[in-house]
Amino acid sequence: MPSLLPRKASHRDALRWAARRQALPRLRSVAAVFSVLSALVATSVLNGPSSAEPFSPAPCALRRTDAHHSEGVDAWNAAYPRPTRPLDAVMIFLSFPDSAPAISPGELAADHFPATTRFFSQASYGRFTLRPHPLEHWLRMPRPSTAYAIHREWHPEDRAAYLHDALAVADPQVDFSRYDIVYLVADPDAPGVDSDATKVVNLSTPLRADGTDIRRVVTVFERHPPDRLVLAHETGHVLDLPDLYHRPADDKGDWDTYVGDWDLMGSQFALSPDLLGWHKWRLGWLGPRQVACVRGAGTTRLTLEPVEAGPSGTTAGSPPFGLGGGTKLAVVRTGSTDVLALEVRARLGNDVGGCREGVLVYRVRSEAASGNGPVQVVDAHPHSRACVATSVYPPLADAPIGVGESFSVPGTEVRVSVPDRTPSGAYIVEITVG
Repeated sequence: MPSLLPRKASHRDALRWAARRQALPRLRSVAAVFSVLSALVATSVLNGPSSAEPFSPAPCALRRTDAHHSEGVDAWNAAYPRPTRPLDAVMIFLSFPDSAPAISPGELAADHFPATTRFFSQASYGRFTLRPHPLEHWLRMPRPSTAYAIHREWHPEDRAAYLHDALAVADPQVDFSRYDIVYLVADPDAPGVDSDATKVVNLSTPLRADGTDIRRVVTVFERHPPDRLVLAHETGHVLDLPDLYHRPADDKGDWDTYVGDWDLMGSQFALSPDLLGWHKWRLGWLGPRQVACVRGAGTTRLTLEPVEAGPSGTTAGSPPFGLGGGTKLAVVRTGSTDVLALEVRARLGNDVGGCREGVLVYRVRSEAASGNGPVQVVDAHPHSRACVATSVYPPLADAPIGVGESFSVPGTEVRVSVPDRTPSGAYIVEITVG
């Protein structure tokens, strides 16, 4: 579910069976809102670190580039809310004059919460809390749903009209200065609503309401019940995470060839949807002592804990939120803008329904934009498949390296061996370079 790219309709249909912010003075003017909304016609992607905050000095930390949602970890793009504190999200429910809603805002809110909050709590080892604030009533749009031509290939002018009307009807009732994230949830049964149009709209010129810049809005058009974890995926974009799937040029073929089941940003249907360790590092959920930079030739022996597990094997909630835990990510620099990353994936937390366990190896490229393969999982078992009936991409479902196995990473001088596991469930990993 893309930031600006449309959603994958065919893949979504094929897998549907498998899952089914103290307030400022409210000196508002609808006319003022209208004046800034004209910027919407020029909606575009916000590229690069417009205001970068230094983050990790580690020698294996890739530098941010101008790529959209760059995977660089040396700085945080201050245009995005940083999920190392609680974030507040308002859910605004929109109805239309051509359709009477068949379900309540409460039912739609329950489609996404507490599941979305739970996902991020587990992924962050309890360090990040997403707090939803759903309105309890519908807000009526001034035009029929069909007037907005909502579509997965949404025309910018139609999208601008939709956001113009939505924020105009919400402004008298919502103090936007209280919130970090805005979800606009449409009546799923309105005739002009296209469930494949769910996306994050990034604004080239932020809107201004209640003294607050609104830089991006999540437009939700999901059916009821919705796709599993769809809002967690979209919220990932609000946190500056890229799309990890591959969109075929003709929208035909497989979308999941880059990462398969191994990150929510690849597929919301994934069997192991927890965020990659690299993303947890980027988001500030892994501390410097939990990332091992493998430097120079020779063999490095490490003990890697499962990326899903917090302190003492927990998966969420207890201080120190995983930051005092063991090593969870190993990184081998392979170029100025690319690395190999290694982490252990286990059937824990968000990944309790995973297909395979073991050491997952993947390439990260900081110059690759969202949707262009910034992360690609390396398949340690290229001649086999797994979990064919449930995996989003069976060829990568068995990608991890198991105990007793060794694997030479194609195109590199890196060999990975997994001789054993510890009694606590960590993996002994040997990384040989050269």
